[in-house]
Amino acid sequence: MAFSEPSELTPIGHTGGRIFTSGGRSLVLEDDEIRLVSVGVDIGSSTTHMVLSRIVLERRDNRYLVTSREVTHESDVLLTPYRTGDTAGDTLDGEALREFFDRQYAEAGVSPDEIDTGALIMTGVAVRRANSRIIADVFSQVAGRFVSVSAGDALETQLSAFGSGAASRSEANGNRTMNIDIGGGTSKIAVCGDGEVQAVTAIDVGARILAFDTEGRVTRIEEAARRLAAEAGLELVMGAAPDADGLSRLVELMADHLFAAMQSGPTPRATADLMRLDPLPAGPAPDAISFSGGVAEYVYGRDQRDHGDLGLRLATAIRERVSEWGPELQVAEQGIRATVVGASQYTVQVSGTTIFVEPASLLPLRNVPVLMPRLPLTHEELDADEITVAVKEALQTFDSLPKKQPVALCYRWEGSATFGRLDAFCRGVAAGMAEYTSNGLPLVLVGDGDVGGLVGIHVNEELGLPTSVVSIDGLTLQAFDFIDIGELLAASGAVPVVIKSLVFPATAALGREGAAV
Repeated sequence: MAFSEPSELTPIGHTGGRIFTSGGRSLVLEDDEIRLVSVGVDIGSSTTHMVLSRIVLERRDNRYLVTSREVTHESDVLLTPYRTGDTAGDTLDGEALREFFDRQYAEAGVSPDEIDTGALIMTGVAVRRANSRIIADVFSQVAGRFVSVSAGDALETQLSAFGSGAASRSEANGNRTMNIDIGGGTSKIAVCGDGEVQAVTAIDVGARILAFDTEGRVTRIEEAARRLAAEAGLELVMGAAPDADGLSRLVELMADHLFAAMQSGPTPRATADLMRLDPLPAGPAPDAISFSGGVAEYVYGRDQRDHGDLGLRLATAIRERVSEWGPELQVAEQGIRATVVGASQYTVQVSGTTIFVEPASLLPLRNVPVLMPRLPLTHEELDADEITVAVKEALQTFDSLPKKQPVALCYRWEGSATFGRLDAFCRGVAAGMAEYTSNGLPLVLVGDGDVGGLVGIHVNEELGLPTSVVSIDGLTLQAFDFIDIGELLAASGAVPVVIKSLVFPATAALGREGAAV
């Protein structure tokens, strides 16, 4: 499934660094087509699961574009395991997670070493720092060569929109499609149009903010449940069965807040207090809606079992409101697995082959923030000093990042690539990034055209800077905050790039506590 390593890699036209590289035993077909094995993993407060996919990318001019995505293995859905004896139920059971993933790889007939790329999405209690360390330890052993670790409501919302098919349906139908992904702890809302995610928000409404044993006694109370119960006039006590009428009021209130969050424009104060992201911007109502996440299985009638939470009750309340609202209810391509399918199939891009990496051992690079300065690149003669000023101004937004963290400068090349224009661009960028490269960090440049190799060579040879260089191209990164750059793919000389966000919620509502990592 993954490419075998060729006997050697032959740089074409350059002896140091890597530019337009092809494998010594690769065929032309292999250079024009890349096949990747990708894994998507979702570890949430309630459930954990994974999906393996095969992705085919074909070279179109200087870019590799995804032409085929195929799910090759869907794992069981595991109730996220917590350590025995942890009365708060907050600490993940790392050994149980490791056994689960080992079993899934075995059932799929795939070794972790065969994984080329992918993403791990963590939500809820999984993002807490102690659990992040547990997960990092687990995945250092079972994830394979190149899997990114990501967390964040905005990213998860985007992935569920793609994985559910809402984005593609908006393009195929030429309409405004909303997807609501309802999980155990949160609901993620995405508005899609023209095949893209145009707006997202998230709210602390989920099936397992309150959980019960087989006798109906409360076994888990999330902070969101306490707040909603107070609003509903319901007393919640661990180990006691709640009042039935009060529980009904709680569920109806949850559905009310969810539908308030689904509306654009001003948000009621009580709903705003539950929001994890900014409300949806003003705009027309959607033409169609779909649901994904665990509760979607109830919404579409695919599951009627009681899993000891509020899922079945919440789905019933949602269906009543959907029929009264007006937009067409569409069936999502994926339900509970929407986010994990999105993670395995929609986070990866592949660079062009006109790239430069010196030394090649620099890769992989992980969790690299993307800097997007407004560079003056339209004139026939470029001004190096103006470029330096633009880069330094943009870097001011990264003041909170440690200077030991590499930064990827993303640019959109315009015009010809003459020696003079390349020289001014490279001198300006190098001077602007000197604060980072002087500390021994590599100069990481990401372009959307096909000049990555020329830029890298110019920095390395003409400027003679004593710094490592990664210069890649053929990528579009404007919608995301962080990237992972994988090792060179043997057959093509390109690199896989996982696009993600590692920003934890950071505002005043329930889910908005934390910091970037």
